[in-house]
Amino acid sequence: MKNWVLIFGVLGLFIFLSCKNKTTSKNVKMYEHFIIPAPNKVFLNDEKVSEITFLNIYLDDTLKTSYLEQLFHNTKRSTFTTIDSANVTATIDTSLGIESYVLDISRQKITIRSGGRAGLQYAFLSLSQVVTFNGYPLPQLHIEDSPKFTYRGMHLDVGRHFFNANDVKKYIDYMAYYKFNNFHWHLTEDQGWRIEIKKYPKLQQIAAFRKETLIGHYNDNPQKYDGKRYGGFYTQDEVKDIVAYATARNINVIPEIEMPGHAQAALAAYPELGCRQGPYEVATKWGIFEDVYCPNEKTFTFLQDVIDEIITLFPGKYIHIGGDECPKTAWEKSELCQKIIKDKGIELGEHGLQSYFINRMEKYINSKGKQIIGWDEILEGGLAPNATVMSWRGIEGGIEAARQNHDVIMTPGTHCYFDHYQSESPNEPLAIGGFTTLEKVYSWNPIPDSLEVDKHKYILGGQANLWTEYIPTYAGVEYMAYAREMAMSEALWSESKDYSDFLRRYDRHTDYWKSKGVNMAYHVYELKPKIMADNGKAITVSFDLPQGSNITYKVDGKTMLAKPGEFIKIDKSAQYVFSGGKDDRTGSSLLLNFDLHKATNASIAPDPGPNYSGCGVGAGIIINGITGSERKYGG
Repeated sequence: MKNWVLIFGVLGLFIFLSCKNKTTSKNVKMYEHFIIPAPNKVFLNDEKVSEITFLNIYLDDTLKTSYLEQLFHNTKRSTFTTIDSANVTATIDTSLGIESYVLDISRQKITIRSGGRAGLQYAFLSLSQVVTFNGYPLPQLHIEDSPKFTYRGMHLDVGRHFFNANDVKKYIDYMAYYKFNNFHWHLTEDQGWRIEIKKYPKLQQIAAFRKETLIGHYNDNPQKYDGKRYGGFYTQDEVKDIVAYATARNINVIPEIEMPGHAQAALAAYPELGCRQGPYEVATKWGIFEDVYCPNEKTFTFLQDVIDEIITLFPGKYIHIGGDECPKTAWEKSELCQKIIKDKGIELGEHGLQSYFINRMEKYINSKGKQIIGWDEILEGGLAPNATVMSWRGIEGGIEAARQNHDVIMTPGTHCYFDHYQSESPNEPLAIGGFTTLEKVYSWNPIPDSLEVDKHKYILGGQANLWTEYIPTYAGVEYMAYAREMAMSEALWSESKDYSDFLRRYDRHTDYWKSKGVNMAYHVYELKPKIMADNGKAITVSFDLPQGSNITYKVDGKTMLAKPGEFIKIDKSAQYVFSGGKDDRTGSSLLLNFDLHKATNASIAPDPGPNYSGCGVGAGIIINGITGSERKYGG
């Protein structure tokens, strides 16, 4: 009898797992999950739905959290109840990883197993998204899930522009919804010191405020300023509250206290920390400044005192010490610095002095039970023994650190800088430059192809960075970060990725956040023209769009259709209006005025060629009939 039970049990499991591939009749509703980031194993029963139309959730008091209560308070038709009346139950299964979970929605019950509190939260987040985006009755499905990378980070710069505690909590809530687990909080900068340090009150009185702020772009000539005092800082009580808020959502907060560069605000408050007498002022424009911390004993005492207060506020193991963009000019001119280099036999001159600075601070931070993270410049002059490297100037620094057996967090500017433009539309808000699309973020893999397999274990994961020189409001944060953050979450979580399938889910999520009043960017169907006009060939325009999209274009009152990738011939001077979309979703119209001239279609081979590789057409940009735009920086 037991053998027959076993046979039927195995047969039943086989039928369940294979049903997702069955062909369904036209009368049967197809069910798809809309979870972001996509779970790694989903077995979805296309032909059956559950009978569940209300979630009665039971959680042991040791597992229930304020965040889960809030999550389901905002989720349709759900409540917490006793075990006797529950149809949703959860248990801890230590055989699973702490961030892993198994979610099973059967006909009448939902069961969850997770390896730890983080996995439990992720399971309930997935369940919440199924309810929000699928609706009742719920589909029958089985999910086995765990993240690809242990470090999944988002960064927020509050030094250039300050966001209040409630805004920071919004940022953390959005991170939690998409299963990020590390919040990198950039707290000190040339333009403002943003955290209360009780031993040094001038940091709050002087360093937290600047007399005015640059308006427009840094490269504008002449530069202009608003003439308005600007600033702010977080009290230690606010910091504790924010850290507790993040911890309740299984997010670790990593404070960044910049050293030895990006220190002008601190020097304005305490000029004795610099290499010259001063005076210094809190920076009013962006960029890199020559005035940095001088490696004298007053500086090390100051920074150690700051660290002593910082470690009481942040329970995580990491403190980010910056280490980036530290000019050596002030050190080259300083008799003290040159004496330190000579007396200590420091090789590599000022670069070696930076390594000495970082090593000394690392030793102190390690003595407090913490570890440092630094931007990849900390490799210069020799890497501190226990440092984790955050590689932002491409991937080379991360590769070098991994080969030295150091932990690495990848965050190259090519894919991870969300202060870059995400659209070529001239109507985009002012940004620092660059061009990082949703698809580019989605396609990113933190592990470089060139890194040896035995070194992959040192790549902890990745992080997206949001620098705020050109983002003065939290609505701007939402616009620049939120859409691409969804793509980043899947890049860091899911083992395999399908961009077309992601867009299907992304559309639902975007609609949801817009309904909540969030300032979401949406550029899926914005057209990025590829204009070819080189080597004597006719001018053609083509566009890459998601699978199933269509392109319409109008010229001389006529409307025509094209497919993504199709070459559209431009054979006369005229105004062309292009638009792309799929179903009821369309991008904004793209207007191109082609002015054909004698050089159009000519062969051209300038030496050297244009240095702006982003144009995508090489030398042909000169003779493609399109006038350049100055409506946005980099146009």
